[in-house]
Amino acid sequence: MKKERVNKAEIKLIGLSACTNNRNEMNPSTAKIGELVSRFWNENIAERLRERINPGVTFSVYTDYVSDEHDDYTYFIGEEVDSIEYIPAGLQKLIIPAAEYQKFTTPAGKMPDVVVHAWQQIWKMSPAEIGGQRAYRADFELYDQRASDLTNAIVDIYIGVK
Repeated sequence: MKKERVNKAEIKLIGLSACTNNRNEMNPSTAKIGELVSRFWNENIAERLRERINPGVTFSVYTDYVSDEHDDYTYFIGEEVDSIEYIPAGLQKLIIPAAEYQKFTTPAGKMPDVVVHAWQQIWKMSPAEIGGQRAYRADFELYDQRASDLTNAIVDIYIGVK
């Protein structure tokens, strides 16, 4: 995976969220992320958003960590907006604060395998390999036009670092 240190400004998002953990996500009967992602696409949630900054660019965010990747966190899927003053019924807002990230760009691969494999690699990395201590404030995946071909997708994964 390609790796690059970046600073990101505050990001305002509107979308859907759920509390989960990686243990629950490994069991189809308790997993929430797949269901939320399906709902986001099947209900065409992004089309309900006003002031979309980059239509078609989707954020999958892991935030509100209780401790680290082994404990509960909030999963959020949505799009970036200019303003969070208007939030359509049934949707939530999320503000990712400005922060420093290690950006990992996956090689092209089949979805969701390419993302699962990337996370498995990241979880095994030491702080030196990541490029700093993980901050556990907000980590996110960015899905843009490079991810539109589900058999040959490229995804950026941003890991918050201290």
